[in-house]
Amino acid sequence: MNLPNMKEARLRTNKEVEFLDAKNIKSNKFQNQKYFIRTYGCQMNVHDSEEIKGILENLGFKETEKLEEANIVVLNTCAIRENAHDKVFGFLGRLKHLKRENSNLIICIGGCMPQEESVATLLKEKYPFVNIVFGTHNINDLGSMILEENKKQQIEVYSIEGNVYEHMDYVRDSKITAWVNIMYGCDKFCTYCIVPFTRGKQRSRKMEEIIKEVEDLKRKGYMEVTLLGQNVNAYGKDLDYGYDFATLLENVAKTNIPRIRFVTSHPWDFTDEMIDVIARYQNIMPYIHLPLQSGSTKILKLMGRRYTKEEYITLYNKIKKSIPGVSITTDIIVGFPNETDEDFKETLDVVNKCKFDGAFTFIYSPREGTPAAKIKDSIPLSTKEERLHELNELINDYSLKHNQEYLGKIVEVLVLGPSEKGKDKVYGYTKTMKLVNIENAKEDIGKLINVKITDAKSFSLDGKKEVFAKN
Repeated sequence: MNLPNMKEARLRTNKEVEFLDAKNIKSNKFQNQKYFIRTYGCQMNVHDSEEIKGILENLGFKETEKLEEANIVVLNTCAIRENAHDKVFGFLGRLKHLKRENSNLIICIGGCMPQEESVATLLKEKYPFVNIVFGTHNINDLGSMILEENKKQQIEVYSIEGNVYEHMDYVRDSKITAWVNIMYGCDKFCTYCIVPFTRGKQRSRKMEEIIKEVEDLKRKGYMEVTLLGQNVNAYGKDLDYGYDFATLLENVAKTNIPRIRFVTSHPWDFTDEMIDVIARYQNIMPYIHLPLQSGSTKILKLMGRRYTKEEYITLYNKIKKSIPGVSITTDIIVGFPNETDEDFKETLDVVNKCKFDGAFTFIYSPREGTPAAKIKDSIPLSTKEERLHELNELINDYSLKHNQEYLGKIVEVLVLGPSEKGKDKVYGYTKTMKLVNIENAKEDIGKLINVKITDAKSFSLDGKKEVFAKN
């Protein structure tokens, strides 16, 4: 058993990280058996689940959406907020009952939660019915762990980040859009964030491997890729190869895949070269997610964010000026320890100046092991909730105003699938990442079509397919 130890997190040099072929173990041992997977958390977790599905299907398992049918259950967990922990442990209670009914059921827990030492210890002591516990650094070992499963609990969680594996067998959730990991981990160590401890320090993939993956996806008919990392615009800084994210982005654009996106960016690493590349290539979408976190320079310093309120606004305005029609969304945390009314007003001031297209907003949640968790918090929860409500009303107002600017316009939409808004509707996204529900366009799933916008709400648009008369 190898339990995690957050204190061991450290900077790896490029010589310490090996670039290896994935261990794509293939077996028929579990042929005709079924797996159920539940994913919590961010886009990185979603993409990790695509890797886990590939591992399971190589062993012979087939996916089921019915928990009761499963022979193996995998929970791919998140550690960012406390409620994510609560959901996992609540679901474990349900699995405990299923295990009583089926002693052969294999239960696995992976992802970020087991990387926390206290969680791994708790699983060992209080949840012995869980068969396999693995972390973010050794997903690639899951296949061999399942093959070796012998009814005793296996815990293999590495405290130091592992190697960079290439040529993994993904089972992707979509045949239209795809996540493409360009890096793992993060070097920023924001004081509130558990990611450097659960996912390790930054390790960038080689650019040629990323380009090969994008070219392969294009050959298979994919219309859009999203370059994925905890801090994508720091890509390459841990390597000695002489390229950065702007270089990578330009080379991905040259593959001519129709659409390219990327998440998530850190304002500290957003360069003029990046802005120039985005503005130059039509297949790089004019949509940027640029986390603010707080509008107070004092709070930003306590968060370890490395920029001031004024520097953020300057960057925002530069992006808006340089990239025609760009849409910018953000992340904001309210109620960081000792955030005053004045600090919160500074956040509202930035929102009023930037008028974001949208935002993910959160009440601060302390994570064990982070520096911010040691700061005494004197803000009542009721105050935090009031601030969140006020912030959301302001964000939603600007979001609606931005969406109303699309009324009557014809925009390009990538159609992704059936809409939840009606059986005759499909949904897709504009270049600027606006969700559009479209009437009578089922035959266009997987295609880029022109849509005339007929209605605008705070979180979505409605539209009709625009058919141009042939000459």
